[in-house]
Amino acid sequence: MPPSTANTEASKPAAAATGGVQSLERAFDLLERMADAGGEVGLSELASTSGLPLPTIHRLMRTLVACGYVRQSANRRYSLGPRLIRLGETSSRLLGTWARPYLAQVVAKTEETANMALLDGDEIVYVAQSPSPHAMRMFTEVGGRVLPHSTGVGKALLAHTPDDEVRALLQRTGMPAKTPKTITSIDAFLAALAKVREDGYAVDDNEQEMGVRCVAVTIPDAPTPSAVSISGPAGRVTDEAIKDIVPVLQDIARDLSVAWADTTSA
Repeated sequence: MPPSTANTEASKPAAAATGGVQSLERAFDLLERMADAGGEVGLSELASTSGLPLPTIHRLMRTLVACGYVRQSANRRYSLGPRLIRLGETSSRLLGTWARPYLAQVVAKTEETANMALLDGDEIVYVAQSPSPHAMRMFTEVGGRVLPHSTGVGKALLAHTPDDEVRALLQRTGMPAKTPKTITSIDAFLAALAKVREDGYAVDDNEQEMGVRCVAVTIPDAPTPSAVSISGPAGRVTDEAIKDIVPVLQDIARDLSVAWADTTSA
């Protein structure tokens, strides 16, 4: 997820109007900015992206360190702490349970394995799956992580990210070839993202695993970049089949978006 500049000091009056606790809002904002930056930052970096004064950031970071959510390295930089692991694992498990009935609807209409995935830092993490009824079906391990350049969900999630941020991400991760069809050029990947924006969906055509095709769409207005997809044998997930699959995914993505909004506003 690219670094956000939305929660700067200029936006604080709007945050205060919600009746929330400003120090909590600021602390969570700093944690998210640390995650956006790869998990480790210096105070000056947080000051430049958040707009908060250094003394305020230092005070908040001291509190987060004391609670175990952040740790300070010997070089005085700050990194995300181990206590976040338990929160993240529990949240992912609950999110998967919540999403599974929606994925089951995708399976009922497409008869292919349905997945939900998030963009977590520079990686894609699968948080839920509903399997196909076919004997020959695709399995993706829930909790499994992959690089975005070789997956349909990765393309869908990066399609609306500015090109310079996509370049920076790919330079950090590299673009290893999973199959002979994996896109391994940044320029070629950016061209593929342009096609995703034009089509409204993304396709992994034997790029992660030979003989497998995946189709993915993003979940609109999700609180964290998220996508739903189907995966299946290339012989079943044909170009003709994709014409019927995409509307199903788009409908479920909209349903998930509405349900997510209802959950977060409750």
